[in-house]
Amino acid sequence: MGGSSAGAGQYVFSFAGVATAVLDERGTVLRWSQAAADLVGRTAEEVCGRPVRELLARDCPDTGDDGALPADGSALLRHRTGRAVAVSYRVLGTEPDAEALVLAAPAHRVSRWQADANVLRALLSQDRIGVGMHDVDLTVVWTTITPRMFGGAALPRGSRLTDVATLRDAKSVEEGLRRVLETGEPLIGRTLYTRSAGDGDRFQLLSLCAFRVEDDTGAPAGVVTLFADTPEQQRVRRRLDLLHTAADRIGGSLDVTRTARDLMDVLVPDLGDVGWADLADAVLGTDEPPGTRGGEDLHLRRITVAPEDGTSTLFQPGEPIPRLPYSAELGDIRRGRPVLLDPDTVASVLGDPTPAHRFVPEHGHSGLWAPLFARGLVLGSVTVWRTGDREPFEPEDAELLAEIASRAALGVDNARRYTRERRTALTLQRRLLPPATTESPAAETAGIYLPAGGGAEISGDWYDVIVLPSFRVALVAGDVAGHGLNATAAMGGLRSAVRTLADLELDPSELLTHLDDLVRRLGRDSEWGNPEGATCLYVVYDPVARRCSAAGAGHPPPVVVRPDGTSRVLRFTPGPPLGVGGMPFETVTADVEPDSVLALYTNGLLEQYDGDLNAGLRWLTQRVATSCGPGRSVADAGRLLGADLGQNPPRDDIALLLARARAIPDEAIAHWEFGADEAVVADARRAAREQLTAWGLEELAFTTELIVSELVTNAVCHAGAPVGLRLIRDDVLVCEVTDPSNTQPRLRRAVWSDEGGRGLFLVAQLSTRWGSRYGHRGKAIWSEQPLQPREVDFEALA
Repeated sequence: MGGSSAGAGQYVFSFAGVATAVLDERGTVLRWSQAAADLVGRTAEEVCGRPVRELLARDCPDTGDDGALPADGSALLRHRTGRAVAVSYRVLGTEPDAEALVLAAPAHRVSRWQADANVLRALLSQDRIGVGMHDVDLTVVWTTITPRMFGGAALPRGSRLTDVATLRDAKSVEEGLRRVLETGEPLIGRTLYTRSAGDGDRFQLLSLCAFRVEDDTGAPAGVVTLFADTPEQQRVRRRLDLLHTAADRIGGSLDVTRTARDLMDVLVPDLGDVGWADLADAVLGTDEPPGTRGGEDLHLRRITVAPEDGTSTLFQPGEPIPRLPYSAELGDIRRGRPVLLDPDTVASVLGDPTPAHRFVPEHGHSGLWAPLFARGLVLGSVTVWRTGDREPFEPEDAELLAEIASRAALGVDNARRYTRERRTALTLQRRLLPPATTESPAAETAGIYLPAGGGAEISGDWYDVIVLPSFRVALVAGDVAGHGLNATAAMGGLRSAVRTLADLELDPSELLTHLDDLVRRLGRDSEWGNPEGATCLYVVYDPVARRCSAAGAGHPPPVVVRPDGTSRVLRFTPGPPLGVGGMPFETVTADVEPDSVLALYTNGLLEQYDGDLNAGLRWLTQRVATSCGPGRSVADAGRLLGADLGQNPPRDDIALLLARARAIPDEAIAHWEFGADEAVVADARRAAREQLTAWGLEELAFTTELIVSELVTNAVCHAGAPVGLRLIRDDVLVCEVTDPSNTQPRLRRAVWSDEGGRGLFLVAQLSTRWGSRYGHRGKAIWSEQPLQPREVDFEALA
């Protein structure tokens, strides 16, 4: 009867099996227990008062000179019969310190106790094996059974199995435990059914084992129960665990190759021993793969192989997968269904067994092939093989792989579509920005754009360089709130608006006022991309006056670094962000030394320093001063600054524009002022002709005299004094005539009977471009001519 082994009781821990002795500080035995007497066959009268080392068959390691024993260890004691008794012992200190208590037991028994404790500890720590101790009333005394085993129902201390609502036939199960208690016959492998707390129609299987526990007298003391998953339930649980792991680890990346690697990390080695993932070339290029029909090539490329070692015969990452002839298996893949494989099937699909070693791993005997199928398209495929003695795949394994591959396909497709949108936004952003470097008589410029998150997020930060008439240049920086295509589209609209307004040659504050009004009107059209709340900084630099004018709409101020390395912030009262309205914008004017560097930037640079304006400006001015030293171009300085800023992916987009100011030399500028008399027209023509001769531009004298004559005549007749004339020479020749009138000149075509109205028409035909701008007092009409004269058809002008 019963399930206990004969003699097993001698290995059960009992205090009766522990020998004790009390020693003084010199190692002399003071007291001696009966268990100690039984252990070595010596009574207390024989041992007490003698040194304990006399009982040793040989000295213990680390024994002190005074006979004191180590705190614990093993020793050989001399039995009365002369044989050696191996014991394990521990020395415990007592109060007072002069005495010590020694506990000892046979070494083989201690080893068995330790082994039993290790086994029990391991058993009780298993999360898939529940252990319960029931008393003679079958009430739970203690348990490691978790609610998961009983479909969410707990089995707490003091309860019985009949209290578990999810356990089917609980009374019958308890009757079985009662028989174990009464007969001592163990219960082995009884199948239990537990309902899921969330789904009453769904059952999980458990295997129950039970055996009786007896006290020292052999009377029944209770029943121990062990609950474990059945082999079938273990397979289900492994499947659920793998699906849970897949849900947790796949799809967290927005990179298609990383998603494919995450997929293989889930499948190998849990599902198979060797595996690989392939993606369509179109997916790698962020495009949709074409629909496949018949024997069309899937255009796959190997992305990852796991494990990396021992798979050298297979296609390696980066290699294209050759076109496969049409087969029933390939047809299943195209329709989104998994396929069970073996080496013979692979050879049949290939039509030739020769290249099979590139499709089947060494010792591979069973494989699964599943498509990465999303939205009716094959984005790639995943293959897993089992090698060696591992059991072959079954149809339920194919269903499991198909489910995991479907999740991975959604992750790949999401990553592909995100990457495509990000790349589109970034391309649009860069296409909308001006060239990274520009050269003009006014300035040498270099621009930097760094998207947020190392390229993961694209927003509406931008800069621009606009060449204005009379060798002036407009420098612009702006920031549109938000990320993605909407922000980029809004940025493109703002940039176009600024360029259009810049052609009107408005004062910076007036330009921002018009831009603010435009933003408020465009903000009502959500499809355009709402730019409300955008910021903008507009700076105009004049290389003739060597002065810049700036105004800002909610934007940080520019920084000017002088040639000697000193710097200053061009501070002004910033207006509100664009689209707010109701507040004026202020224009500030400052002199700029030639070779000074102006730096315009967006607030993403300041956010590198947690929004600390002063810290960001200090870093910027120091880096610009050191990077834009003598003999170094702003393009080189821009690359250095970009490398510094790109070391840590910025939290927000950063746009930075550097402009090294240039100056038109005084000898390339000539200026005259005349009264409001028609006689001054001839004086103006003569002054222009003499100046061009001095500059060696005699070939431009005729056309320039005509332009000067028409513009000065108009000013004298329609505007009054004073009339100013200025010639500026650089890569083109600029002629400017100023007058005190604010009347807008208009170009028209005169008919044959008109006595006038041909002046501006002549100016337009003789110039490459012309225009007018307003100042604080009056206006200026300007024209540009190339330094190399062009042929003019004067008969057509007539």
